[in-house]
Amino acid sequence: MYLFQLQPIHLSSVDESRIVEEAQLAALAKQFREAAGQTRAEAARAMRVKQPSIFHAEETPNSSFRKLRCRLIEEYSPFKVVGPCFKLEKK
Repeated sequence: MYLFQLQPIHLSSVDESRIVEEAQLAALAKQFREAAGQTRAEAARAMRVKQPSIFHAEETPNSSFRKLRCRLIEEYSPFKVVGPCFKLEKK
């Protein structure tokens, strides 16, 4: 399992970072893009990718679009994605 940490880009007195799982990145990418008022087509042009790539990055969390999801989150939110972190668990 991959874990990522979202950290605010702006400096503030309160640390607003939180750890999310890789599967949550898809939902966050979509949420931040929609909150910014961008369509998938507009985001695709801004990211220099095809529109279906944005669709798959947001709608299929098990697909391999991690870098695009991170780029979307960093473009349309006040966060940067730091990770991945690896967690070891006993067998």
